Amino acid sequence: MFRWRCGALAGVLLAGVVAAAQAEPMHGIAMHGAPKYPPGFAHLDYVNPDAPKGGDLRRGIQGTFDSLNPYILKGSPAAGRQHVFESLLKRVWDEPFTMYGLIAETVETPEDRSWVEFTLRAEARFHDGTPITVDDVIFSYETLRDQGQANMRLFYRKVAGVERIGARGVRFVFDPAQADRELPLLMGLMPILSKAYYANRPFDETTLEPPLGSGPYRVAAVDPGRVISYERARDYWGKDLPINRGQDNFDTIHYEYFRDGNVLFEAFKTGAFDFRAEGSANQWATGYDFPAVADGRVRREELTNGRPAGMRALVFNTRRDLFADPRVREALGYAFDFEWINANLLHGAFERTTSFFANSELAATGDPTSQELALLEPRRGVLSDAVFAAPKPLPQTDGSGNIRGNLRIARQLLQDAGWVVRDGAMVRASNGTPFSFEILLVFPENERIALTFARNLERLGIKVGVRTVDTAQYEFRRQTYDYDMIIHTWRITLSPGNEQAHYWGAAAAGQDGTRNYIGIKSDAVDALVEQVTASRDRAQLVSAMRALDRVLLAGHYVIPLYHQRVDRLAYWNKLVRPEAIPTYGFVLEAWWAKDAAN
Repeated sequence: MFRWRCGALAGVLLAGVVAAAQAEPMHGIAMHGAPKYPPGFAHLDYVNPDAPKGGDLRRGIQGTFDSLNPYILKGSPAAGRQHVFESLLKRVWDEPFTMYGLIAETVETPEDRSWVEFTLRAEARFHDGTPITVDDVIFSYETLRDQGQANMRLFYRKVAGVERIGARGVRFVFDPAQADRELPLLMGLMPILSKAYYANRPFDETTLEPPLGSGPYRVAAVDPGRVISYERARDYWGKDLPINRGQDNFDTIHYEYFRDGNVLFEAFKTGAFDFRAEGSANQWATGYDFPAVADGRVRREELTNGRPAGMRALVFNTRRDLFADPRVREALGYAFDFEWINANLLHGAFERTTSFFANSELAATGDPTSQELALLEPRRGVLSDAVFAAPKPLPQTDGSGNIRGNLRIARQLLQDAGWVVRDGAMVRASNGTPFSFEILLVFPENERIALTFARNLERLGIKVGVRTVDTAQYEFRRQTYDYDMIIHTWRITLSPGNEQAHYWGAAAAGQDGTRNYIGIKSDAVDALVEQVTASRDRAQLVSAMRALDRVLLAGHYVIPLYHQRVDRLAYWNKLVRPEAIPTYGFVLEAWWAKDAAN
């Protein structure tokens, strides 16, 4: 039986039938090219296949939580969903974007990727012992499409219909008008929910009831807002799969939440939790002088990685009329003194981010190539001239704190955009409205950066408030775009795809809960995102991403901050990690306890 949610049945069916002859079941699927690991592989290269099982892992997190449902817009979900919920396929971290069978034994898709078919493993089980069925897969798709997070709704609505194939097969046929080459992988990433479990429970409401999953761990205990603990499922159905071997080694995993970052760090120093990924350059340089570091009980490491840095930035909400003019946005960038901040607040540990896809081949450099120009030329009359040249260097200073030259440029840009200084205040020339806005923060450690920026803006006559709120309030305001400016980091993979529409697409700009925090609505951006997802090989993808980078940079939508090329880790020596580090960096699921008894 077919379940269709839109028309054009005959056309979609025909496309699937014609392409079917070219498809065959596979153990894995790559976005471009072939999977690295062959059928029947023993284990992943970055794990210790003989890692012992046992012990516990204690982690500390800043913030709070009020829900155990991580897939809806409401609430602040607890950490650890990856321990409980599983998907049809599982991603690996030593390839740009490749997935191998997990709940699904095989994946099948034609060369044009107009549909994807999964065959479920007969042994796959939920924690209550019930088998994972095609009914559960279809229920998960329909539920997440209609009630899930914004990105799920965007992706899954590209499916035109679902078909059962025998007892354990399910095929998703894609809408020809929206199909792209990444969709088979996105369907493989879909978390699988139990239809029976949710028969008498509302899915779209926050809850603190431990959910029914199928993964290597179950929820063991919950102290709302403070602690969530997981216990290893000894009868986990997938523990012997090659994709899982050497991973999920701890008997228990605890997450303890702290409202204050300083209290969290002090707790780590006392041994209250075991592992810390350090994001503060100041803390890394000055905070690790306690006895446990000196005597070797706490290890510090800087581990290199090959993943893109992404974009960490001060983000303009262009839904606000104040930031609608790109000249205004560009002007404010001249008031950000990275060189002084890096030297005086960050111990010189960072480099300036100059691309939305920094630290990767996806970043635009130099003049556009012929392939990039071919993508950009159709919109030459709409795009600024800056898109068709080398990216403009970000404003620089000598690090002394003297930025008068940059402020003169900023003042002229603001004047060109209709702003003037009257009685020491920057006001709109037409009606005298003062130029003022608020920077909304959630982490107190960002206050020094924001306040330094605000002081420079005050020299232009711009009044800036800096406000730090709790996690729940911040998340609500961020998801509903109730802010003037925030600090945010967009994470980027080596194989970008549909998430780019979630980050920059016009449809996402008008929907709560997406990551288009800027509010970009651009036909050119939308067209380039379509090119990204339609890319048939790596060269096409790189050209489309570089062209997209040029358009985003020329729009002055953000004030780029900074990044580092290493992961700075501190952990108590009760933990052991594999020697190999994959492309995307360390994988904590592959670590184990030194005293594990196996």
